[in-house]
Amino acid sequence: MPASLDHIHSDTPMGANLIADGATFRAWAPNARAVYVIGEFNNRARTNASLLTPDASGHWRGFIPGVKDRHRYMLYVVGEGSEGPKRDPYARELETPFPGECIVRTRDFPWHDSKFITPPFHEFVIYQLHVGTFFAPNVPRRGGTFLDVAHKLPYLAELGVTALQLLPIQEFQTSFSLGYNGTDYFSPEMDFAVRDAELLPYLAEMNKLLDAKGARRYRAEDLRGEMNQLKALVDLAHLHGLAVILDVVYNHAGGEFGDQSLYFFDRQSHAHGNNNSLYFTDKGHAGGLVFDYSKAEVRDFLIQNAKFFLDEYRVDGFRYDQVSVIDHDGAPHGWRFCQDLTSTLHVHQPSALHHAEYWNVNPYVVRIVPDGAGFDMTLTDGLRIALRNVIGNASAPDDRPLDMTGLAHSLWPDGFSEQWRFVQGPENHDIVYRDREPRLARLADPSDPRSWYGRSRARVATGLSLTAPGIPMLFMGQEFLEDKQWADDFVSHPELLLYWPGLEQGDKQMADHVRFTRELLTCRRNSPGLRGQGFRVVHVHDQNRVLAFHRWVEGQGHDVMVVVHLAPFHRFGYRIGFPCGGDWREAFNSDVYENWVNPDVVGNGGQVTADPHPMHEFVFSASLVLPANSLLVFTR
Repeated sequence: MPASLDHIHSDTPMGANLIADGATFRAWAPNARAVYVIGEFNNRARTNASLLTPDASGHWRGFIPGVKDRHRYMLYVVGEGSEGPKRDPYARELETPFPGECIVRTRDFPWHDSKFITPPFHEFVIYQLHVGTFFAPNVPRRGGTFLDVAHKLPYLAELGVTALQLLPIQEFQTSFSLGYNGTDYFSPEMDFAVRDAELLPYLAEMNKLLDAKGARRYRAEDLRGEMNQLKALVDLAHLHGLAVILDVVYNHAGGEFGDQSLYFFDRQSHAHGNNNSLYFTDKGHAGGLVFDYSKAEVRDFLIQNAKFFLDEYRVDGFRYDQVSVIDHDGAPHGWRFCQDLTSTLHVHQPSALHHAEYWNVNPYVVRIVPDGAGFDMTLTDGLRIALRNVIGNASAPDDRPLDMTGLAHSLWPDGFSEQWRFVQGPENHDIVYRDREPRLARLADPSDPRSWYGRSRARVATGLSLTAPGIPMLFMGQEFLEDKQWADDFVSHPELLLYWPGLEQGDKQMADHVRFTRELLTCRRNSPGLRGQGFRVVHVHDQNRVLAFHRWVEGQGHDVMVVVHLAPFHRFGYRIGFPCGGDWREAFNSDVYENWVNPDVVGNGGQVTADPHPMHEFVFSASLVLPANSLLVFTR
């Protein structure tokens, strides 16, 4: 007889789920002739006892007794085109080395009650990192892991960012990857996990972090496997006051699939191309295939994946890769999928952040259903392009005008009603990847990124992104003046790993840049106007290379003036309009961080006075000293 259905309710969850003295299994394979569950609990035998039962919708269900936590299994699918084992698309963990079997897993993990609350959106400062290369102390034997990232949590918390955005962590089949070729959507990447035999030193390190927080320690069993290690990273991040955002790829899967993946999952014939592949269309993207959003089961697979990470891993939101591909290549169903996705998740976990990448930038992505796609915010490139253009031109050995006007226009992209609806930053994983664009310090001075020119202009670029409207995003290493591009292949390109040894061994220029970033983030946190909705460009001058803008909290005040100066010499007595008279505190001066504390600092002595001298459509103005290549922040 087929596996007993006595224990199965009509809404049996997908995948393998432990209940009572065994586990339920459910798979969607509408064109399969038979689906078996084969595992170490039944000697991997294809018998009537391991055969699942189909229903009219193409779902195969069954209950198999004797299944326990960490038992290995596969689905054996018989189709019209072929037969053989398939990994469960809903498998929570996979066996190493890849390709291995699926692993039945319980949902238990000893979470700490951190009282962590996801920040309101306008409080987000995002730090983007790649788990395999962010901190990789065991290269070349192994790249970075979830627990290696956890090792740096005190550093990141002290830096002042509020959210970690991990490049995709779902299992991919290649040895090295940015993560955008995933195939096993519910399983964390196994190469990002520490093996059992090497776990004890990591256990000791994680417990030091817990001890510092006065929290209960982990046991070795608690950290076994990639599933629990990702949970530990989220758990520890919350204890350190940091949100965790996952980068998810719902526009396409693969690049390489393999016969045991979800590609042609119900094993139809390949004769009619990829339209027979169940989950996908015949449209390709980034070497993989675009999902088939016309099928309710495919849409549900992706929506359930997001709900799974919100519930199982307690993440705080998502960055959605290339939503524009979902819309364009998934037409006419892709936009509706986005609306279903965001509507479901906003109800499921209202505090979660939903950040869409969409090119060309489309404000309708962040508008509510029914007109918009319903995402909370979207990545924009206007400030990045304008800022990199200005910094690059400033590096030329002449006094050419800079396009400060274009930079000013980029500060608030057209079509967005709230300043937290867009995410901006001068570096990200795409831009500064190997053989693409230079990092900020090298852009600022191609001949010597560690020169005063490179350091000071890099401070301006990072500083402007942290004081401009929008949610700022830093890319790993930006905060300590990393001047190398990066690569996911740490074996072929170990020279492109982040230069942590310099920071750890007292490289003063790196330490000064970290201090600059940390203290500017403190200024941002202490100045509500820098997170407020009020914004106005006050003054822009291309020849003088000056830009000034006003930020405030509507209805409350908390006025802030930000002044950017990119000439390589100081200006004295430069008058700029201010929104109100009296004394203003010079809350931040980037020139202080040149050889901290700069013995030759140029500035305004910590305070300026705005007097009744009308200028720039204000009644008041102040005479300022503008240090060379600097950013100044004035607060009330």
